[in-house]
Amino acid sequence: MPIEIKMPALSPTMEEGTLAKWLVKEGDTVSSGDIMAEIETDKATMEFEAVDEGTIVSISVPEGTEGVKVGTVIAVLAGEGEDASAKPAAKASAAKPAAAAAPVAVAAAAPAPAPVVAPVAKGDRVIASPLAKRIAEQKGVDLKAVKGSGPGGRIVKADVEAAQPGAAPAAAPAAPVVAAPVPDFGIPYEAEKLNNVRKTIARRLTEAKQTIPHIYLTVDVRLDALLKLRGELNKALEPDGVKLSVNDLLIKALAKALIRVPKCNVSFAGDELRKYSRADISVAVAAPSGLITPIITDAAAKGVAQISTEMKALADKAREGKLMPHEYQGGTASLSNLGMFGIKQFDAVINPPQAMIMAVGAGEQRPYVVDGALSVASVMSATGSFDHRAIDGADGAQLMQAFKDLIENPLGLVA
Repeated sequence: MPIEIKMPALSPTMEEGTLAKWLVKEGDTVSSGDIMAEIETDKATMEFEAVDEGTIVSISVPEGTEGVKVGTVIAVLAGEGEDASAKPAAKASAAKPAAAAAPVAVAAAAPAPAPVVAPVAKGDRVIASPLAKRIAEQKGVDLKAVKGSGPGGRIVKADVEAAQPGAAPAAAPAAPVVAAPVPDFGIPYEAEKLNNVRKTIARRLTEAKQTIPHIYLTVDVRLDALLKLRGELNKALEPDGVKLSVNDLLIKALAKALIRVPKCNVSFAGDELRKYSRADISVAVAAPSGLITPIITDAAAKGVAQISTEMKALADKAREGKLMPHEYQGGTASLSNLGMFGIKQFDAVINPPQAMIMAVGAGEQRPYVVDGALSVASVMSATGSFDHRAIDGADGAQLMQAFKDLIENPLGLVA
């Protein structure tokens, strides 16, 4: 009997998606691992691969269709030796394009997620595509802890990429928040429908401010030594085509500070506190579709040149909407830098399930006391936002002090 191909959950937070483009047509033959379509999730545009061999009998959802719920049948595949003209007994109708957002709504409510079928196991064997098995082995992912979105619960590439190494399946996302209607005061306006990324940002930040008790700690940091070191490093790295930014050095500083103050490298998980053994730094990047936070994994153990190279590549992928789930999901803390816009100081919203985010402003010439004498120095204000359920004020203050010390004595960043 032909196999129903359903809309997959390509990320733990995905409830619905846009079928951006079909790369196959009815009558085409596909093999396991072939790319069949491009699907826009709540974070990025991703490729959807075939998990079985066969012939495309029909395409149920045309490309460009928005609001396709996870689990909706999007195509039908006839396996080898099956009658390509046969149809499944029960076939889901194509999802209708999502209606335009009402002009008075700030955030549209997303439908409840369809349940993801657990992987079908035979004895102790978990059913997964060959490509998914290879990726799982490379990432150290336990396939028994991964839920499959392929036919019959089969684990596919996207499921493994969305999983954390050795981690259990992610919890179901919180219910979306609907904003109160905005009155029409007769002011001319243009209504722009929210994309999937903006909907997710609205939901997660609302959840963060409503459920996480934030505490804010600010320090002023002298940058002169860091700027001098950066100039010397860039001169040395110029033949290699590497140019360090201040942000690259701040990523390293935050990561090392978290290792020095491990009580801040944690997350609150209900009845337990998760203490992380490495510092993975999520870095805020402004993309056309909205804010996204690609991750520099184990940043404390990497050289600043490697951090710079990785960050440039991740930022380019983020702006193109091409990040893979493992490149933006996870992280133990975040860094947000608005200094390039001349912002002096700001308080950032914590990115759950993380327990802290560092917000840094512009470096500027300010009066500063050096060795008991008033002088002029390049100074930056940095504000840490901490989840007070997981991090006490004194521990947060120690992290801010460690961050300040590393920047003002930057040789520790290259040691």
